[in-house]
Amino acid sequence: MNSGQKNLNSINLNNIAIVLHKPRYPENIGAAARALCNMGIKRLLVVDPENYDIDKVRKLATHTASDIIENIEIHQTLSRALADFTYVAGTTARLGGQRRMINSPSMLAEKLAPISADNLIAILFGPEDRGLSNEDIRNCHLLVNIPTSDFSSLNLAQAVMIICYEIFTYACVEKKDFTPRFANRHELEGMYAHLKDILIKISYINTENPDYWMNKLRYFFNRLPLRAGEVSIIRGICRQIEWYGKRKKY
Repeated sequence: MNSGQKNLNSINLNNIAIVLHKPRYPENIGAAARALCNMGIKRLLVVDPENYDIDKVRKLATHTASDIIENIEIHQTLSRALADFTYVAGTTARLGGQRRMINSPSMLAEKLAPISADNLIAILFGPEDRGLSNEDIRNCHLLVNIPTSDFSSLNLAQAVMIICYEIFTYACVEKKDFTPRFANRHELEGMYAHLKDILIKISYINTENPDYWMNKLRYFFNRLPLRAGEVSIIRGICRQIEWYGKRKKY
């Protein structure tokens, strides 16, 4: 083993992916790919890029990250990009409001270590000029903020490097706890849609602004987070409520 090789038993880097949502500059995509290569993360997803130019991407990535560039996954929508992931961590420079459950990069790495054993994890970065929207962060189980001094805005590739560095550094620690498979975004969004429909039908939430009330449920479930089997149980309860309501109606 040479000096650049480390024991990565504590975290499964193969189950971690970086997702760039609506990046504006192809150079940032390339520089981010280079950061992934430096830190042993292989999977890069790009969602609805504004100006995708593969030559500019390659120029900043350099030949060392060519494998990552050749395997970039391009998606048109964030929901499609995240559909197969069972855990999503979002990055944010803004704090307060709907942006709860804020973690530091080192805390994020510690949190993801046991989860990565058997779960696909996406780390989500927003556009350079505005970051993730409130709608985007609804997909996230937790949020991470990179502490800065007076100026909070970081270059996208710099932010990717900081997060990937913390994950790789933590990967050098030999720890591995069992964590079961969590529900992926497709399963969770199906559950949330089902819940919203049934809660409207039983007049539990206000029909004029149902997403406001659903956000509270999202915060609640994201703290757990839910396993795939638990999502099936919740949807089964919703179906039973629907069946009972129809039976009483007639």
